[in-house]
Amino acid sequence: MASILLEHVHLTFRVRQQYQITLKEYLLRGMFRNSRNPIREIHALRDVSLDLRPGDRLGVLGGNGAGKSTLLKLLAGIYEPSRGIRRVSGRISSLFELSLGFEMEASGRQNILYRGYLQGETPRSMRKKLDEIAAFSELGEFLDTPVRYYSAGMLVRLAFSIATAIEPEILLVDEVLSAGDLAFQEKARRRMREMMAKAQIIVVVSHDLDSLRRLCDRGLWLDQGQVRAEGPIDQVIAAYTSHVEARRAA
Repeated sequence: MASILLEHVHLTFRVRQQYQITLKEYLLRGMFRNSRNPIREIHALRDVSLDLRPGDRLGVLGGNGAGKSTLLKLLAGIYEPSRGIRRVSGRISSLFELSLGFEMEASGRQNILYRGYLQGETPRSMRKKLDEIAAFSELGEFLDTPVRYYSAGMLVRLAFSIATAIEPEILLVDEVLSAGDLAFQEKARRRMREMMAKAQIIVVVSHDLDSLRRLCDRGLWLDQGQVRAEGPIDQVIAAYTSHVEARRAA
């Protein structure tokens, strides 16, 4: 049974501020003296708690830089919490940053296998799905061409076809997908609806509040990495929009 549990999760990134040091500064200050490139801590998520069970459809909303996409990556296992507990059980499909991670010198067909293995598939299961993925992508003979020759639209098309070929228990989606031309986009929307109907848990990040209302029954409002509200989707959207309108009026 799929489940997601976060308990008082914090995520902090430690980065160096980029500052060009001249040779003169280096010689005058010395290698081991006060650094002109200090380490800076970025608190991406602060004390986030969440408990999702089968049947939950969670919409995550908030302004730019609120931590929405970072939360999805933490749920997907890309990031580990700096503090707190993360427990995720179930097969995950992550639909974000689709075009990343391709082997550019390999063919489209080879990349289907590579990315399938990364999604937890086995060579045997991928052999069964290879023809279906190829047909859905509509890339034809380009599948035998290195992907470095693909256009951006072709790359997203292939990535979407691979990512949606599995049947996830947990589906993580970041924003509305735009994959290829209008005809393919309609295919992509149908595939998304099928996946959402089958997945036990769905977490969707979007600025489109109407889409979140249609897709989700629960909402989570993030602001500067902190949870401002969590509960029924209509209540959370109402709280968020009231906050935005008040800030505009001020």
